[in-house]
Amino acid sequence: MSGIVMVFDFDKTIIDIDSDNWVVDELGGTDLFNELLRTMPWNCIMDMMMKELYLQGKSIEDIEDVLKRVPIHPRVVPAIKAAYALGCDLRVLSDANLFYIETILKHLGIRECFSEINTNPGFVDEEGKLRILPYHDFHTFSHGCNLCPPNMCKGKIIERIQATLENKRIIIYLGDGAGDFCPSLKLTKEDYMMPRKDFPVWELICKNRQLLQANVHEWIDGEDLERVLIQLITTIISTDDNVDNTNQLFDCKFETIAHEILPKPVYVP
Repeated sequence: MSGIVMVFDFDKTIIDIDSDNWVVDELGGTDLFNELLRTMPWNCIMDMMMKELYLQGKSIEDIEDVLKRVPIHPRVVPAIKAAYALGCDLRVLSDANLFYIETILKHLGIRECFSEINTNPGFVDEEGKLRILPYHDFHTFSHGCNLCPPNMCKGKIIERIQATLENKRIIIYLGDGAGDFCPSLKLTKEDYMMPRKDFPVWELICKNRQLLQANVHEWIDGEDLERVLIQLITTIISTDDNVDNTNQLFDCKFETIAHEILPKPVYVP
């Protein structure tokens, strides 16, 4: 093993779009989705949408077919396979759902590369209908984090992952959305944060760089993701000095802002 734990967001990180929007749009549910968007949390909307699509005659096979057509940059799968081959422990941390993620990863031939998937439950019930439930049951209790959507605090999941690492391990976290900001705050000075440039988490980091201990290395697309990721892995493996503050790939202008006045999170995956 390389001593590296690599945590991937899913939507707009492994795949190039939002999986919820992709399924809803491809199956003709956009208008209803937009109506529901004003009435309930995103995670609840998706469960409702699956019920409505089921009543309209859409099958699990229809959903699977749509998921198998999801756009993905051609260099992402090779990057994941390379990281796995180099001995990294790969995990998914996503506000999508298990059914979507496993269907897509299996279709791409990379499910076995990941040791763990942390996401909202997604399963087919006894009627043949897809159900999507919250990771944190916010109807029963609150996870207590005001940076994250009510159904999932990725920061708490990262803390749980950190607590289970027996030996000294370095975490590389890749993400794009506002929900990836909270876990970036949990990373140590020996870890690496890879935000997608010009996406919400990158913008939040630009405004709050002093709050992060981790080394920050941005990426633009799948080709850039592969290049930066392999560079980090080889650097970490080949040297005992895991913190390189002189070779940052992060070029935004950092601003100082108090933690108390951080922007409110956007409740989307």
